[in-house]
Amino acid sequence: MADTLVFIHGLESTSQGNKGRYFREHFPQMIILDYPGDFAARMRKLNDVLHGRKALVLVGSSYGGLMAACFARENTERVKKLILLAPALTLEEFASAAASPLTIPVVIYHGTKDDIVDPQAVKAIAEKSFSCLEHHLVEDDHPLSNVFPTLPWLELLARRADFCKDPRGSAVQKTDHPERH
Repeated sequence: MADTLVFIHGLESTSQGNKGRYFREHFPQMIILDYPGDFAARMRKLNDVLHGRKALVLVGSSYGGLMAACFARENTERVKKLILLAPALTLEEFASAAASPLTIPVVIYHGTKDDIVDPQAVKAIAEKSFSCLEHHLVEDDHPLSNVFPTLPWLELLARRADFCKDPRGSAVQKTDHPERH
């Protein structure tokens, strides 16, 4: 079964933003829609859109990262991987969804110069919330304007979760130090 790729935009963005346009051009099979309204309305639409779909690879930017993480908590068996870009995990909606750590692969990219969502607070939350985490702090701002188009998207979207297992088969957590792209 082929993976179902999904992009979820941020609070003040749309599917026509820079990231949405990039994904539409490079990954035309990706589901890229608008999610208007408050958190509950956005989550209802996301649930409706993804109803019955499996092998989900969710890419969420900022508020869309919050949505992707909350969706994964409720649908763990259907989500294959999360790729979160400066995710707004500091908001109450994620804290209230917190339970045991998610064991699915999670890759986070977050800018060290983000003045909207605190990258260090997100890192601390992510380390407690995801047992299979690959975390990248990069020299960039909240929208990841410079780094986003340089990320290895083909590899990120297709890559298996090899980083989640150590040689003994136990889940591991990898957190990278600040890096340049």
